[in-house]
Amino acid sequence: MKQPKYIRSRELPTVEQLTAELARETYRHQYRRVLQSTVNTLVVVAAIAVLVATIWMPVLQIYGSSMTPTLDEGNIVVSLKGADFQPGDLVAFYLGNKILVKRCIAGPGQWVDMDAEGNVFVDGKPLDEPYLVEKALGECDLALPYQVPESRYFCMGDHRSTSLDSRHSTIGCVSEEQIVGKIVFRVWPLSGFGTLS
Repeated sequence: MKQPKYIRSRELPTVEQLTAELARETYRHQYRRVLQSTVNTLVVVAAIAVLVATIWMPVLQIYGSSMTPTLDEGNIVVSLKGADFQPGDLVAFYLGNKILVKRCIAGPGQWVDMDAEGNVFVDGKPLDEPYLVEKALGECDLALPYQVPESRYFCMGDHRSTSLDSRHSTIGCVSEEQIVGKIVFRVWPLSGFGTLS
C-alpha cells in the first residue's frame, strides 16, 4: 500500500546530535541564570550604595573658593552624618537650597573674637590654624567678642578674605538641624585622595 504524499518520513536524531542539543540548552539555561543573578546583585549593591550615601555618608562636590587651599572647586568629598564636631573639623550644612562647606571654629556657648589682622580667639585663647595661607577679618558684621548660641556652631571658610560665613549675619551660626555631616574624606581628584583635617 502506497503512503499518502502528506506523510513524509523523518529521520531520528543521532545520539551525538541529541547530546549537542542538550549541552546547548543547558548552557543557555545556565547563562540566563548567571545573568539574572548578576543583574540582581548589581541592583542590590547599587541600592545599598545609594542608601549609605543618602543616610550615613553623603557625597558632595565643592563649588566656589571659600575653602581654598584645603578644598578646591570640583573636589568631591564624603561626609559622615551624626559626628561630634570639634573646632577645626570641616562641616557641610544646608543654607536654603544650597549645601555649604566651612570649618567649625567654636561650639555652643563658646566665645569667639577676632582682631584686625584676622587672628581668631576662642574663649580668650588664640586658635592654632595651620590650614590657613593668609588671615583676614573678612566680611564681619558681628559685635565681637561673640558668644555662640546653644545648639549652634560658629563656622568659617579657610579663604578668610572672600568667605561669607558665620562672621556675617547673612549666614550666622549653623544650627544642628542644618548640618549634613562632617567632611572626612576626599575622593576626587585622585592626587588629593585621602582623609581631610
